[in-house]
Amino acid sequence: MKLKNKLICVYIVSALCYFIQGISGLPSLSLFKYFKEVLMYTPEQIMMLNSVVGLAWIPKIIWGFAIDSWLSRKQWILISIVLDLLIVLCLGIFTLPIILLITMLFMSSTNSAVRDVAVDGEMVCTGKLFNITGSLQSLQWISITCATILTGVAGGWMADNLSYKTCFLLLMPFYIVMMTTMFFYKDTTIERTKTNIKELLMGYKRLLTKPFLIVCLFLFLYKFSPSFGTLLSYIERDKFNWSFKFIGMLSSISSIVSIFGAMLYWKFCKKLDIKKFLFYSIVIGAVVSLSYLYYTPVSAIIYLILYSFIGMFIHLIVMDFMARTSVSGYEASTFAILCGISNLATGTASSFSGALLAPIIGLQGLIVLSAFTSFLCLPLLSKINLDKV
Repeated sequence: MKLKNKLICVYIVSALCYFIQGISGLPSLSLFKYFKEVLMYTPEQIMMLNSVVGLAWIPKIIWGFAIDSWLSRKQWILISIVLDLLIVLCLGIFTLPIILLITMLFMSSTNSAVRDVAVDGEMVCTGKLFNITGSLQSLQWISITCATILTGVAGGWMADNLSYKTCFLLLMPFYIVMMTTMFFYKDTTIERTKTNIKELLMGYKRLLTKPFLIVCLFLFLYKFSPSFGTLLSYIERDKFNWSFKFIGMLSSISSIVSIFGAMLYWKFCKKLDIKKFLFYSIVIGAVVSLSYLYYTPVSAIIYLILYSFIGMFIHLIVMDFMARTSVSGYEASTFAILCGISNLATGTASSFSGALLAPIIGLQGLIVLSAFTSFLCLPLLSKINLDKV
């Protein structure tokens, strides 16, 4: 396969995998409605459930290890898609007890994590070789955002009119399309890493250098802040009296705006000083958190639109930073380590701490604490040397 065609294939598969990852959120509002208005769960209980499902994204190092060692990345993507088809079929047909429902959601989240690691391995390996990590990640997040736009519009209407089970069944055509596409896709992996487990483990041991560990700690502190998003969702539903259709429409608008942030990063990614812009993003993150102390129907819409644009640009800075600090020959594994740390901080740690602290310090306390934690990573930024990593 010619080099140009290889790169085109990587772009297509990257975009497709991320689109599927975005569209898989189609039942999310219907599930939120089911938990809140049928099972009558509190915000803290829903945050706890979200933190449990989010645990599936933490052991990405395990999937990176497996993907670097056995089978091809194409085969891992196909396996995860087939399993997801079976899961959504089960969720769409049966009314499951809450434990089984969360277990199925956890398994589906695991499949998404496997696909994410596999396609990111392709992205990092090819992107670093041709200096297109920023471009590939911009395309990936434009793709997932386009899926989020569809999810917002359709998901909001579905939450008002359909059951969560029907929403899961509607995911099947998307999975079938991706599965069919992957059958015709030729694995474009430039170089396979070692399959010898002992050698691979020794390679990981060599990765645990001080510069790389500093990056890991910085990333965790950068991403961690007690979550209060679910509490805001309750305000939107109960105080603002917003319908799920309206909430979904706002989500789609914010997604459209975020695409412009991704396009802007695509244009300037090769010219940016990553460390300098990481510093700016830390300050912006604290200001953004504090702004939620004033939360009205008007300000909520303004925040949603403005922060979608800024947030996507900052998100891609962090993702590009993670790609550049991945190690050659261990692309899937090292990028998975950094993504796992990011998911641990953003998903489980933030949701779990928010759920525990919400009854104690309330929404305003969480907002102030979230702003304060934005600065915890600042002392480590000056210690990071991208060349040494």
